[in-house]
Order: sequence, then structure tokens, then C-alpha cells
Amino acid sequence: MEVETSTPAQQQASPEQQQQPPPLHRNLLAIVNVFLMAIGAVAGPLILRAYFVHGGNRKWLSSFLQTAGWPLLLPPLISRRRKDGSSPLFLMPPRLLAVAAALGVAIGLIDLLYAYGLAYLPVSTSSILISTQLAFTAFFALVVVRQRFTAFSVNAVVLLTIGAAMLGMNGGSSDRPEGVSRAQYYAGFAMTIGSSVMYGLVLPLMELSQARLAGRSVGSYSLIVEMQVVMGFTATAFCAIGMIVNKDFHAIPHEAREFGLGQGGYYSLLVGSAIIYQFFFIGIIGTIFYGSALLSSVIMTLLISITEVLAIIVFHEPFNSTKGVALALSLWGFVSYFYGEIQTNAKQSDIPPNIEHLSV
Repeated sequence: MEVETSTPAQQQASPEQQQQPPPLHRNLLAIVNVFLMAIGAVAGPLILRAYFVHGGNRKWLSSFLQTAGWPLLLPPLISRRRKDGSSPLFLMPPRLLAVAAALGVAIGLIDLLYAYGLAYLPVSTSSILISTQLAFTAFFALVVVRQRFTAFSVNAVVLLTIGAAMLGMNGGSSDRPEGVSRAQYYAGFAMTIGSSVMYGLVLPLMELSQARLAGRSVGSYSLIVEMQVVMGFTATAFCAIGMIVNKDFHAIPHEAREFGLGQGGYYSLLVGSAIIYQFFFIGIIGTIFYGSALLSSVIMTLLISITEVLAIIVFHEPFNSTKGVALALSLWGFVSYFYGEIQTNAKQSDIPPNIEHLSV
């Protein structure tokens, strides 16, 4: 999240490519993308946890659902191509297609790790662990897109790390869901951290591929949607192969009959998961397009408190003092990072700190 996100490729871009979209708070499409990401980030974990709480046990299926909604993006793309007869049906160059496909496979693996984590961890615990992706995103953004580290961002990384460590020491019976062993709890803990590490790498890679291969002009947003279609298709295909090997497709009818919310509730939950998570993925890639990978990660960290409260209300999850301190540290880390970005942007532009001047 910088005043001017600049890469070598952008500096060499044509004037049309360098045309920047309006600031985030004045850009309707940007606001819509942030809103979609917020819906998915808050509701997605709750729906997926509900699947496991009420009798679901298929990790490959739950990871499949996180990207299976990608066909929802096809109608607007096709409609836009028909309106503009001069545009080809598919705008994505071969290099961007290959990058998007590779990122899709990585997202499929991330989804699997995340599904395992939600199967064994309370949503409140999983959400705090996922917040550590801000630290990993900051590190990989430094390496991949040369995002600057400041004292504030270092402080945020330290606070998030301490919060995750506290949760690791909180793995006693009070925080474990019923029927989950200590080994399963820590396996879920490790897999959730693993998904955060991988997602922290994928977000800057998305930003880099957008900047170098798609550009940041307003007109290139269609190309970004195409990129999400390819990533969604590839991730879904990856998980579908896992489902075939694990015989998940054959198990769906039986699992639906035994599901705690009934067959109607079971299939409604599956469809709802696919739609909600598609909101999340199209929202996050749009937020990266209009802002940066770090901006998307910061917003997701901010949404943790909402997910925490809803998880306690919906699933009656325990919320002890250790978890409360870990949440406070996570939010402190978010505030520290965001304040540091405002100060840095203000110094670069020689303008008093004001959100209006942030080009995100």
C-alpha cells in the first residue's frame, strides 16, 4: 500500500497503461471489491466450519468448494465481449495464462491446508492464526515487489508472531473442539500456519503478475477477472483430482443423508460456500489490482474481530484470556502497520497525514 506502486515494468509502460484508477474511496469498483472480500473473509470460515460441526468430514470437498464458484465470473466476461465486438473473447497473453495456472495450483493447496485447519480448530483460533499472513505478506512483498519495511511493519510482524505463539501454547482441552485429539489440534494449527505462509507468498506474486503482465489501467480490469477465472479453474481441478482419489464424489450422497442440518441444509451449505468464497477471491484480486497485496492482507486482518465475535455467537466457542490477548496483539499489529503506512505516505508526498492522499 504505497502512494505510487512502481515497478520497472510499470515505469516502461505506455501512457495508457500508466493511467491510474481513482483513489480507493472514490472508485466504485474498488469499493465493491473490498466489500466482496469482506463478505467472503467473514462468512466463509463460518460456513466452512459449520460443514464440519454438523457432520461433514471431507477435506478435499471443502477445499474444492472454496474455488468451485469460478463459473459465476463467465457471464459478465462474455457479456462484455459481446458488447465490444472488436475485442477478442480471451485477452490474456500466454505468459499471464501460465502464471495464473501456476498460482491456481498453489491456491488449491492453500485451500486444502486451510480446510484441514478448520476441521480441527475453532473458527476464533483459526482466524487469529490466519492473521499472521500479514507478517508473511509483508516479508514476501519486500522480496518480490520490493515493498519497504519500516519500524511499524516490523512491530506488526513481531506482535502477530507473539499472538500465534500464545495460541500454540493454548492448545489444551479448553480450546479443542469436542472429538478433536491433541495431535489433530496441533496438526490443524500447523496446517493453518502453513496456509498463511503460502498465501503470504501468493498475494505479492499476484501483484507482481498484474503489474508486469496485465498493467494497472482501468481497462485492464477485465484481464484481472480472466486471471481469477483461470486461477479458480486450476485450483478447482487440482482439488477435484484429490476428491476423485479420495472418493469424495461417491461419499457426498451418504454424507448428505447423515448431515446434522438435513439433506437440504447440506446442499445449501455447499452451494453457499462456493458463492461466498468466490466473493472473497474476486474481491481480493480486485483489491490487489486497485491497491496492493499488503492492503488486502491488512483489511483481512482487520476483519478478524468480526469473525471472532460471530464464531462465539454462532458456535458458542470458548474465548479465554489467552485468546483475547492474542486477538488484541493481532489488532495492535494491524494498527501499527496501518499507522506506519500513513506516516510513510505522508512523508513521501509532503502532505499532512490524510487518507484522501493514499493512492490505494
